[in-house]
Amino acid sequence: MSPAGQDSTMTQTTPSAPGTPLLEFRDITLRFSGITAIDGGDFIVNQDELFAIIGPNGAGKTSIFNVLSGVYPPQEGEVRFLGEDILGKRPNDIAKLGMARTFQNIELFENLNVIDNLMLGRHTHTTYGAIASLFYKGKAAKEEMEHRAVVEDLIDFLEIQQYRKFPVGLLPYGIQKRVELGRALAMEPRLLLLDEPVAGMNAEETEDMARFILDIRDELHISMILIEHDMGLVMDIADRVMAVNFGVPLATGLPAEVQQHPDVIRAYLGDGGVGSSRRAQKVDDSTDTLTMDEPGAPA
Repeated sequence: MSPAGQDSTMTQTTPSAPGTPLLEFRDITLRFSGITAIDGGDFIVNQDELFAIIGPNGAGKTSIFNVLSGVYPPQEGEVRFLGEDILGKRPNDIAKLGMARTFQNIELFENLNVIDNLMLGRHTHTTYGAIASLFYKGKAAKEEMEHRAVVEDLIDFLEIQQYRKFPVGLLPYGIQKRVELGRALAMEPRLLLLDEPVAGMNAEETEDMARFILDIRDELHISMILIEHDMGLVMDIADRVMAVNFGVPLATGLPAEVQQHPDVIRAYLGDGGVGSSRRAQKVDDSTDTLTMDEPGAPA
C-alpha cells in the first residue's frame, strides 16, 4: 500500500509557509577543550529538500547532527527549527517538535522483532500513562491500535513485510538499515537526519535505500539532511550540498557546483606532491566524480 494512498494511516507533513526555511543553522561554533569541531557552520534547509553534507572523516559532519538533536550545546550561533529556537532544548523535546535521526551504527533492539522496533518510534505520539498501559483497554488500547496501523504502513512502504515478525538481530544488514529508517519515520518527523544510511551496503542495497530516500521526500514530503561518503549517491539524489573540512564550510550549492569547487577539490586531493597525485587517481574520469570514501582520503 502506498504511503500516499487514500487508505494510508501515515501522516504526510504540512508544508511550511512559502519562503520560510524549515531549519536555520546560523554561525555555529562548537569547541571541545580547544578543538573546534564546527567553525562558523551556516546553512538552511527548505521544505521538501534533500540537503547533503559531505566532507572527509573528522570534518565535523556528525557534530552538526549532534548540535541539531540537542546532544552538544554550541558556544556560539543560533539554530531555529520550524521558526523556534531549539538551542538549549533537550533531545526528547526536539524530537517531539518533529526531528528524527538515524545513526552510522545500527541502534536497534536485536531481540525484538521488526514490529516492536518500529513501535518504539511512536513514543513521541503516546499520550497514555504507565498505569493505563498495564491494563491495555480504553484509551491505551485504542491508541495502540492506531500506532500499530502506522507501523504496518511503514512496513509496506519499506517493503519488509516478510520480516515483520523476525528478531532484527537475525536479519541481513541492509534490512536492518531499513528497519532503523522505519523507526525514525514512525516518529512522523518534519526533518529527518540520515547519518551515512548506505555505509557498508552493497550496490543493490544502496540502490534500494536511494529509492526509499527519494520516496520519503517526494511522497511523504519530509525534508532530510544526509551525511554520506558515497559521492555517487549524493550527486544523484541531493538537491543541494554543503562541503565541510575541519569544521569549516567550504562550499554550498548544487551538487555539480560543489563537486567542482576548488576548495572542495583541494580538501580531498591536496595541494600537490606524490600523495596528492595518488589521490587524484580517485577521480573517475568518466563521471568527474570524487570518490570520497576511498582509502587515502584525509581523515
